[in-house]
Amino acid sequence: MPQSLLPNIMTFISQIDPFDKIDKAELRELCAHVKISYLGKGEKVDLDEDDKEKSLYIVRTGSMEQRKTDGVLRARLGPEDLFGFTFLNSDVNDNEGYYATAIENTLLYLIPHSALQTLFKHSPHVAEHFASQAQVRLKSALDVVWSNKEKGLFLRRVGDIATGRIAIVTADMSIRKVAHEMRNVLRTSCAVIYKDNNIVGLITDRDMTKRVIADGVSVDQPIEDVMTASPHIIKPDDLVLHAASLMMQYNIRNLPVVKDNKVIGLLTTTHLVQNHRMQAIFLIDKIKYAGSTSVLASFTPERQAIFEALVEGKVAPETIGKVMTMIMDAYNRRLIQIAIDKLGPPPCEFSWIVAGSHARNEVHMLSDQDNAIVLADSATDNDKIYFKHLANLVTHGLDRCHYSLCSGNYMASTPKWCQTVSIWKAYYKKWVANPEYECLLNISVFLEIRTIYGNADYETELRNELHSNIKNNREFLSSLVKDAVNTNPPLGIFNKLVLEKSGENKKTLDVKKYAINLIIDLARIYGLAVECDLSATDERFKAANEKGVLSDDSFKNILGAYKFILSFRFNHQLVALKQGEEPNNNINPDHFGSFERKHLKDAFRIIADLQEAAKVRFGSR
Repeated sequence: MPQSLLPNIMTFISQIDPFDKIDKAELRELCAHVKISYLGKGEKVDLDEDDKEKSLYIVRTGSMEQRKTDGVLRARLGPEDLFGFTFLNSDVNDNEGYYATAIENTLLYLIPHSALQTLFKHSPHVAEHFASQAQVRLKSALDVVWSNKEKGLFLRRVGDIATGRIAIVTADMSIRKVAHEMRNVLRTSCAVIYKDNNIVGLITDRDMTKRVIADGVSVDQPIEDVMTASPHIIKPDDLVLHAASLMMQYNIRNLPVVKDNKVIGLLTTTHLVQNHRMQAIFLIDKIKYAGSTSVLASFTPERQAIFEALVEGKVAPETIGKVMTMIMDAYNRRLIQIAIDKLGPPPCEFSWIVAGSHARNEVHMLSDQDNAIVLADSATDNDKIYFKHLANLVTHGLDRCHYSLCSGNYMASTPKWCQTVSIWKAYYKKWVANPEYECLLNISVFLEIRTIYGNADYETELRNELHSNIKNNREFLSSLVKDAVNTNPPLGIFNKLVLEKSGENKKTLDVKKYAINLIIDLARIYGLAVECDLSATDERFKAANEKGVLSDDSFKNILGAYKFILSFRFNHQLVALKQGEEPNNNINPDHFGSFERKHLKDAFRIIADLQEAAKVRFGSR
């Protein structure tokens, strides 16, 4: 390479991640080994030749197209994009290979493998960027963007702080024996009560005082006579924030920590009385006691401030979703109670269910409302009039609190979505049996449901109905797959073909449409395939992985991609909020840095690979 070109090459490469993170002397040494290659339109780069040293390729001008060995598009690359680093790893399997073709006249810079190895010795932090596995690169990116520093007690997991000291007793044991177990054996303030291997109750030392001593109950009676039946429990992976919210909502002081129906610990209010503060806790408490919709609406700036603080604090994106969901839950419950106070007691049992991102615990600042009411089969026409009024009060109240009305009218205020259990079951049966466009649209909303007020048994009945119908019609999953892969991730992200072509978002990338929704659709398919009762995207993928339907590599890849894209979207929304603008999902590629471009392309390739895998596993046979 002529030395006269060196300054120009250095200037160009110094702007590209990760070379922007090395010192000038290392950069000069690296650039001194750069080779230059010109390709005409249609010429290929043979990345797998054995008789020459492997190289890293950087597109200087022009554009390249990568295709897998079976011809499937892998990515389109433009200036500043890199390729070839997967071939620098000797462990890459042949079936992971690809070839690259110039789709216009292209100038490439080639950095030999040996020059890169020298750089890695002096700057080992750069080596992770060139790992052959996409999830390693994405994890590295997330570590940069989202640090794992401690964010306070309330964003920790319950299992991290709960005590293991809790008494386990049976329902037929005497009050005296249970008290002895609590006081003298384990020195704990609480006992969990089992019957037929199921948790049926809970008793605390305060309960003993109020229900036994104060009422003069014989200590020889069985503990089930004085226990708190059907106690609230929590999982070790839940946020302490969620536990604190439950304690406030139900005015309880003890939460057994349960995994696979086994009690593994106890969380008490004592664990929470420390010098830690979490703004969301106090907002949820204020929501609980708000006296009107107007007061609730006044909390909107505080909710936005919490979102901004979580994003700026580098909190993991899935945790941000859970915190914002808990706040939205609190708004829903309070508005339902305000409506009931106004209308009088409900005339029959009902369940207020939420759907979509709200049901998945993935709420963000753009989330609108998706909800419905499930009524007891005994509900009369007059009963439905009551619930129509209740639904209108709640949905319009949520709208005033800046949880906008659903544009598709998937709300409890729409008569179609305020029906009895039997009618809802008939809906699911029809949707699964006849997966036409309208049915697919309906079921895509109500594939995720979660009860936040009322009889939770209705939710279980509907989910069981869904799984039963899918078992009897396996073609339904094929229909979901066909619909899910109609949209492809933007592998050619910087080619105008993948950008919005008109309207106010012209020439922007809709990261929700072309990435997040695709991952959610895939999670639905894999979750339903293994009859997963959980709604969260990561939980569905985890269930499929545990059942052997999703490989370990694919599981790690898709979760890494999902988290990175969520963090990317949250940062974009944060910038808009800080500038006093309305946040959206449309991102201008001109605002992408080299860092974002490369990691987004990794994520898009992972989505495309899983789409192909879903077609093979669940597609029509």
